[in-house]
Amino acid sequence: MDFLQYPQPLADLISSLARLPGIGPKTAGRLAFYLIQQPRVSEDLAQAIVVANRDIKKCSICSNFTDQDPCGLCQNTQRDQTLLCVVEHPRDVVSLEKTREFKGLYHVLHGVLSPMDGIGPEQLTVSLLLKRLDGIGEVVMALNPTVEGEATALYLARLLKPLGIKVTRIAHGLPVGGDLEYADEVTIARALEGRRQL
Repeated sequence: MDFLQYPQPLADLISSLARLPGIGPKTAGRLAFYLIQQPRVSEDLAQAIVVANRDIKKCSICSNFTDQDPCGLCQNTQRDQTLLCVVEHPRDVVSLEKTREFKGLYHVLHGVLSPMDGIGPEQLTVSLLLKRLDGIGEVVMALNPTVEGEATALYLARLLKPLGIKVTRIAHGLPVGGDLEYADEVTIARALEGRRQL
């Protein structure tokens, strides 16, 4: 029985799209068909990817993605220069900035420690972090509550505490609108640990 084969350029496009995180083969196929039917959208997308790859770099101070060096956050003298928040990825900076609550500086690790995946401190921006601690009074660990995130936070705390720097961790617990009935034990325990007076 013969099956219809995609033309090679279309098959290559589907294969490329399927390599993106969260995109499976079916979604990749739908996206590919849409893109070839919308040439203007395809051209705009291709151009945006080329420009982003060319112009976006890591800030030499905090390692956040930026189109200027140093980035706007590092250049902002109105931010608290004694407070540093450590995050895993550049998208985490965006999430924290949306809250308008954090007024300090950031440091992006670009991952977490994961010996099973061959990711140690050398693959992260730990050495750059250690070079920028002059004048820092508190480092806030805003790493994801995963095994690797916890291990990375503990590793960094062991490096920073002997330097006389206060190391804190963002609270983890129940989300707004969450239901205790459906929360796991670890989440409930974290919510109890992070409780505060009303």
